[in-house]
Order: sequence, then C-alpha cells, then structure tokens
Amino acid sequence: MKKKLLSALLCASLVATMAVGCSGGSSESSSDSGNDTKQEADSGSDEGGKTYAIVTKSAGNPFNEKTAEGFQEVIEAQGGTAIVKHPEAATADAQVSVIQSLISQGVDSICIAANDENALQAALEEAMAAGIKVCCEDSKTNPDSRQVFVNQAGITEIGQSLMDAVLDISGGEGQWAILSATSQAANQNAWIDSMKEIMESDDKYSKLELVEVAYGDDEPQKSTDQTQALLAKYPDLKVICAPTTVGINAAAKVLQDEKSSVKLTGLGLPSEMAEYIGDDDAHSCPYMYLWNPIDLGRLGAYTSIALVDGTITGAEGDKFTAGDMGDYEIVKADDGGTEMILGAPFKFDASNIDEWKDVY
Repeated sequence: MKKKLLSALLCASLVATMAVGCSGGSSESSSDSGNDTKQEADSGSDEGGKTYAIVTKSAGNPFNEKTAEGFQEVIEAQGGTAIVKHPEAATADAQVSVIQSLISQGVDSICIAANDENALQAALEEAMAAGIKVCCEDSKTNPDSRQVFVNQAGITEIGQSLMDAVLDISGGEGQWAILSATSQAANQNAWIDSMKEIMESDDKYSKLELVEVAYGDDEPQKSTDQTQALLAKYPDLKVICAPTTVGINAAAKVLQDEKSSVKLTGLGLPSEMAEYIGDDDAHSCPYMYLWNPIDLGRLGAYTSIALVDGTITGAEGDKFTAGDMGDYEIVKADDGGTEMILGAPFKFDASNIDEWKDVY
C-alpha cells in the first residue's frame, strides 16, 4: 500500500474525528430509536436551515456508527443540521418507526441503510411524497423506495474478492459456510448470490462445497451461536466467510478461543479484527476486506445535499462533486434503479493491519 494513500486516509479520519468531537451542538435521545443525535453547525453556510437524517441498521453496529460519523462531519461542515438515528433493533419495523418520526419532524432528506429491501417501501414513499429526498447507503432498498443508492463497492467485485479468498484459504477444496447478517439484507444477499454465481461459473471452484448460509442477524450473540453451530454440524468445515462486520468479529473470537482449525474471511473493521488477523495457526483470519465506512457516510452526506439543493435528481447520468472526495456519476444499478460506487474493496492482512487498526 502506498504511503501516500495511507497518509491521506489517516488525515481524513483525523478530520472526521475532530469535527465530531469538537462540535458545539447539543445532543438529544429518543426512546423510539435507541440513539438520536442532532447537531447543528454554523447557520451562516449555504446549507443552514436544512436538516439531513441518517438511519443506520441498529444501535451498537460499529460499521454503521463510523458511517454516521462521516455523514455528520460533512453535514456540519456545510452548515446543516445532522440527525443520526440508530434503531433499537436490526428490523424493518424499527426502521419504519424511525422514518415516520422523521417525516413528522419535516427533515429535508433521509439516508438509510436498509434492514429489508422491500418492507420500507410504504414509509419511504410517504417520505418522498412529503418532499423528503431519500437515498440509501450500505444496504439498499428497492428502486421504488429511493432516489439513488450510495454503494460501497460493486457487487461483482466484492463477490469475486470473497470467493477467491475462500478458494485460497481452503487450499482449493473442501467444505465452507457463510455467516451473513439478516436474511432480508439486500447487500448481503447480493454479495452471496454473486459468490454463488462465480463459484458455479468456473471449474477452479468445483472442489469447494458450500454447506450452509447461516444468519446472525447482525447481533454479536446470535452470530456467536451460529458460528458454534456451524462448527458442531460440520466437523470437516475449512472456511467461514462472513460478509458482515458484526458476524466476522463474533466468528473470529469463537474460532480463536476454541483454537479451531477452521479459518475465516469476509468483511470486517480493522480496529475490531486486528488481533485475529495473521497467517499462522494462532490467528483465525488470514485476511479480510472492507472499505472506509467514514468515507461511505461522507459520500452519503454529499449525495443528500446534492439531492436537496437540486444538483442531482438521482437519474442515470447525473454528476456532482462530493467535496474533496472528487467527482461522481450516477449509473444504472442491477435492480433497475440507480447507484454510485464509492470504490473497490481493500485487502487487510498481516502486512498492513497494524497501520489500519487505528484508522477505523
């Protein structure tokens, strides 16, 4: 990894941390959403008076918390008001309650990481009918429930990276399993479908046997239980792939604590996974992938601002500048809607994990 890239991302993380930590706004809590943070920056900016909400999957999700940090940092820097909503549970019902509350508050935009691709449609259509701009990030809604999807990386690129990791770590053959989030999570399902398609399309994967897709619902304890169940059910299991930051962290601890020979890969936060990353028997995860969740949140914020001020509508071909992140173009998504892509997944292994664990 180039030192220039690392330096730039370290600086970006520092700026985000300072912006959140030094804000002079106030904090409120709301019983309908777990955690509800509302902070207002300099009202003299062009975005003064506008209110931008981000709705995460649930309270206590580290990836979503970092995404919300990036979102809040940009909104405040532009002089807007940021509302951060962490639903109490990773369910569609919990998110619907939050959306309805935001409609009542009359926010200008909602950026949401969907717990269910279709179940939020009625609530989000009501929001858009009320003039609220809607985008999603991390996990998408269906096309009728959004104006544009802020995608962290291309589905095929993620599926290919994860499938090749399973092939490599397993030695090219044997049983492997997937530990996912919820069975309704659009991003998880798309990545898993991509992995299956890639595995079936090339003979080099023919000696791999996918024995189960388990669901930990993005809850640490359930993900722990599911990992233990996989180990008990499949004594010949070689690899678990967890494309979820909550799941991979829970699985890593189980495998390392039990000194299991089963290895792990997937998508994880460097700060949470550093102690499990290594290419020896003492570590459960040889390597994993992810993107910068702070940057994902920042792009979601710039997108929300561009939707509200009319720079973009979410249509294919729309272009805008996301601050210092550069220029982005909205393209057609596989589901018939539109999206923009943050970037490609990045590999974290023993050679670089120490450099990244303090970044995010």
